[in-house]
Amino acid sequence: MAGDGAGGLLAFALTAGQAGDAPQAAELLAPLLAPARQVLADTAYDSDALRAQIAETGAVAVIPPRPNRLQPPRLDPLTYRDRNQVERLINRLKQFRRIATRYDKLADSYAAFVQLRAIILWLN
Repeated sequence: MAGDGAGGLLAFALTAGQAGDAPQAAELLAPLLAPARQVLADTAYDSDALRAQIAETGAVAVIPPRPNRLQPPRLDPLTYRDRNQVERLINRLKQFRRIATRYDKLADSYAAFVQLRAIILWLN
């Protein structure tokens, strides 16, 4: 899920329950990186490939390094605090009971309701 600085939904991708989110990040962020100045993400998204993709566009990657990195990149903790915008967006989406409980059996139906909830949030 990608959100803007105001807490709005920009893009999302559905994955299987056992699949990780990090492998989807590069594809999800590709069309959004050109206007971005910073990309804030969780430790799970710390990879050299994603950092390189972000740097190619001139944006700054604000991703905390994994503990096993030998040469961890520098992290600005003040900027990283803004990542809670995405967490709050997820919580606002989950206030829509159908999304939180995953009633839909088909991925297309679930994605449609995520989009509907994002539109409702955008209109409010």
